Amino acid sequence: MDVPMIAALVTFLAVLLVSSAVFFYFNAREAVQTWRRRADGRAWGDGATSEGIAEQVAVQFHGLLEWFAQMNQPSSVEETRAVRRQLISAGYRSGKAPMVFLGSRLMLAVVMVCLLAVVPVNFLGFPTFSNLVFYYVLAAACGYYAPALWLRRTKAARQDAVQRAIPDALDLMLVCVEAGLGLDQALGRVGEEVKRTHPELSDELNILALELRTGVSRQEALRNFALRTDLEEVRNLVALLVQTDRFGTSIGQALRVHAEAMRSTRRLKAEELAAKLPVKLLVPLIFFIFPSMFIVLIGPACIQMVRVLFPTMNGGGQ
Repeated sequence: MDVPMIAALVTFLAVLLVSSAVFFYFNAREAVQTWRRRADGRAWGDGATSEGIAEQVAVQFHGLLEWFAQMNQPSSVEETRAVRRQLISAGYRSGKAPMVFLGSRLMLAVVMVCLLAVVPVNFLGFPTFSNLVFYYVLAAACGYYAPALWLRRTKAARQDAVQRAIPDALDLMLVCVEAGLGLDQALGRVGEEVKRTHPELSDELNILALELRTGVSRQEALRNFALRTDLEEVRNLVALLVQTDRFGTSIGQALRVHAEAMRSTRRLKAEELAAKLPVKLLVPLIFFIFPSMFIVLIGPACIQMVRVLFPTMNGGGQ
């Protein structure tokens, strides 16, 4: 028996085992739900609308993710906390978010391997056994690390939105404090005012105001705000507010100075990006724009030279 036949047989057995495990899992959950409905005195046909079927599918899918998540648990508590912090920074605060994330990583790896298994071998160029193993490992790695890359991009996009909104929120907070509101009331008011323009920062400020109303100390609530956003600008603002509250200095003056400093930092970052622009434009200029310009400018002259010189050279040769 040759190597491709052995690889095909191993792939078939792996897909068969995974499909059987998924089938028996869903069958067991369906049996449990049936006995629960019988115990509650309800039949399957009662209220079996499209919404109910969609809800049942969602429950089954959620259970499958939970099953995969149990097999993909982190090896330490610190890794679990790190995943939880990343999800919170990306805006996913549900208690089941880590389970869904970990389960989706392993499930996508299995799905990618199964999709590669159904691809005909001739489409892959009849690879050897080592190349076939490499393809399967590569597909599993792509499926496993795709949710991590998506989470990183989502977190970066949310942090960028919060970072862009902080200077405007500081100006509004300064106006509220100078108008006579306390810091707690100013935070809640700013969260309501920036709801349409900056929903990410409004969400974080509303959670901060809710923690303050539920009895959490101001310093702890502000530190939780810094941990949720995971931004240097927010940590600096939280340190400023904590020191102002501890030493009893003027909040309005501190906010005014900090707002001016952040405006200067924002202007310097814009100037830095503008200074980097010519260097970034150098590569497209050399490889895309300059060749096109040379073709447009020199092309007609070259064509005219060919039309004039070639007949002359042919006539001279005769």
